[in-house]
Amino acid sequence: MGGKYRITGNTYPRMRRPRNRRRIVLAGVSAVVALGLAGWGTLQLIDVFTGGDQSASAAGHQRDCPKPTSTPTPAVPAKALPKPAAIKVNVYNATTTTGLAKTAADELKKRGFTVGEVGNAPEAYDKKVPGPGVLLGAPTAVDGSFAVLGTQLPGTVQKTDTRKTAEVDLILGAKFKAFSTPAEATAAMTALTKPSPAPSSTACAPTPPKTKNG
Repeated sequence: MGGKYRITGNTYPRMRRPRNRRRIVLAGVSAVVALGLAGWGTLQLIDVFTGGDQSASAAGHQRDCPKPTSTPTPAVPAKALPKPAAIKVNVYNATTTTGLAKTAADELKKRGFTVGEVGNAPEAYDKKVPGPGVLLGAPTAVDGSFAVLGTQLPGTVQKTDTRKTAEVDLILGAKFKAFSTPAEATAAMTALTKPSPAPSSTACAPTPPKTKNG
């Protein structure tokens, strides 16, 4: 070649293609995403082998559990109790206070009870009743006459015998002072006859966690 300048030796310049920066950026982003997916998969495996699915199962069960409704639950009616006039009471005095049985019997009669025998307690109970009193009657009196008389004299001991009649014995004890006031007895009777709410059946029983085999 002619001309003023000549290129000799290894100094001939090589022509290179410019680098594509977009490809480099995309490659870096792809690498970061791949690492993130790998880490997430590792965490999922750890949850499976350490029981993490149990909490998820419990949460799902809570979602499936029906919510309590606002519909009022029907009340369970209380058992009907006899009226005072239908209860025949024998009043006996087991204390050392003279005339106590008659005084108590007169008060019960004022409150509507039917009074039977009045006198001293039999030998089995005479001066042997440390509390306010003892109610003695047939087994059928437990949920009826005993409950009604109990509103008049709280703290009485209830005992049953083999009698066939419906009458009840009230044996006054050493701690007997007076009957409940009429207002207190009425309030106690109201509490006995008030219907009680039925138990709710909407509660959701917990589901036992599943166990893994192996």
